[in-house]
Amino acid sequence: MADESKKFQVEIITPERVFYTGEATMIEFTTVEGDIGVYKDHIPLTTVLAPGIVTITEEDGPKKAAVHSGFAQILGDKVTLLAEIAEWPDEIDWDRAEAAKRRAEERLAAKTEDLDVVRAELALRRALVRISLR
Repeated sequence: MADESKKFQVEIITPERVFYTGEATMIEFTTVEGDIGVYKDHIPLTTVLAPGIVTITEEDGPKKAAVHSGFAQILGDKVTLLAEIAEWPDEIDWDRAEAAKRRAEERLAAKTEDLDVVRAELALRRALVRISLR
């Protein structure tokens, strides 16, 4: 049994649903400034999420999900991620993710005058995050 004193609450909320709620001993996720790992009693922090893999370490082992943009609030005994999109691996349409990756790569390679580079790069990043959960 895990040491109860090391557990903290984790919530991942999207506009459509409460994606995850439970206890963890660690959570790892991607911010706009890089990857972060959080244990209980981490210093309070609010940060901006970037598309990436969230790893929630529970008593039974790690759970992984794709999270796309949002905010994270870290308190001593609770971490809350407010995400635009959150997906478990079994919720991802792999063919659609591969197609999105190809489209984004084609747009970036074409370098047309009307290309929104930031949007195309974000679409590519989201597709790559989804694919990396396979």
